Amino acid sequence: MSFEFKQCAVNGVPIIGLFEIQPKLFSDKRGYFFESYSERDFKDAGLAMTFVQDNESRSTKGVLRGLHFQTKHAQGKLVRVVYGRVYDVAVDLRNESPTFGAYYGVVLDGEKHNQFYIPKGCAHGFYVLSDTAVFTYKCTDFYDAHGESGIIWDDAQLAINWNDVAPGVTPLLSAKDALHPAFNKNKTYFSLDGTWLGDDE
Repeated sequence: MSFEFKQCAVNGVPIIGLFEIQPKLFSDKRGYFFESYSERDFKDAGLAMTFVQDNESRSTKGVLRGLHFQTKHAQGKLVRVVYGRVYDVAVDLRNESPTFGAYYGVVLDGEKHNQFYIPKGCAHGFYVLSDTAVFTYKCTDFYDAHGESGIIWDDAQLAINWNDVAPGVTPLLSAKDALHPAFNKNKTYFSLDGTWLGDDE
């Protein structure tokens, strides 16, 4: 197998379907090579999904994108950084999950080549730590503007500690991200399989 799969957990409780993934790197004086995705290896690890869309963004230091999710076409995401470093966060929004409302964060590093798989039913966001970061991700469903939604990045109830990696963080936000509502706007979010259960957006 060309990948190491680490189940992510909070307080010893695994977040269902959430994994940090480290590909096996082959390097010498010429450079390096690694497989960034293998359907066979992911299925062998219990991650059987189909990806339908690849996205890429470039951001400068201090940019925070998130916390995002889609209601009508929930997306599983396999995310990684091609260049630079970001602090990447997933929030479990599946009401039936034992970790509902909990978050997990990981530093994604273009030198380390680590990846993060975020299942359907989770919100996602990242904060750029390096001068520039090129961020790429694979999605299990297509982008749907009508189902686009989010939670404000500094929600008091979620209590994401961005300062773990960026002390005194003052993020650069899009106008849209700055207006996301609080976590408690909705009492119901997703089922365990990532189906939207809340009110229509």
